[in-house]
Amino acid sequence: MPPSVPTIAELLGGCSRSAVHLEMRDQYGTAAEADDFRAWMETGRLDTDPGSSDWAPWVSLVSQTVTRGVSVRRARIVSEPVTDYIRYEHASTVVNVYAGEEVRWLPRQRASDIALPGNDFWLFDDQVIRWGYFTSDGAVAGHEISDDRDAAKLCGEAFDAVWSRAVPHDLYQIR
Repeated sequence: MPPSVPTIAELLGGCSRSAVHLEMRDQYGTAAEADDFRAWMETGRLDTDPGSSDWAPWVSLVSQTVTRGVSVRRARIVSEPVTDYIRYEHASTVVNVYAGEEVRWLPRQRASDIALPGNDFWLFDDQVIRWGYFTSDGAVAGHEISDDRDAAKLCGEAFDAVWSRAVPHDLYQIR
């Protein structure tokens, strides 16, 4: 892996048409969310304030990107019944939508015949992939950038297939 991988903010900043993100794990264990997830599990309270210190940078970045005419879409493939983490993620997605992202959910059993890449990814303008690698417990293990045309084509086709079957966030019922 290269020593320095561009951030999502840098990649969104250089994006001109579309940015899509496919998430395929039922559990993420990112350090940035650990305290918030733990508090939500203990109290049921969740930060969904777009102006909070945790959310404001993302809301600003996505809002600015969408204002420039870039479509920002996120699809999540989830097992049902969903994990506690997916419940938490679903509850906080209202902020992603507020920022301008379109978000959809696809039950895993409806993805069986879709050719999917082996890892989560962002795909920018159908050309640049930012792979996300995770450990078995969901911690971030690293990222990698690729402009491989065949891999970008696979990612684009996989995302489109998931997107066409997935349920919009406001209609998806947690099971």
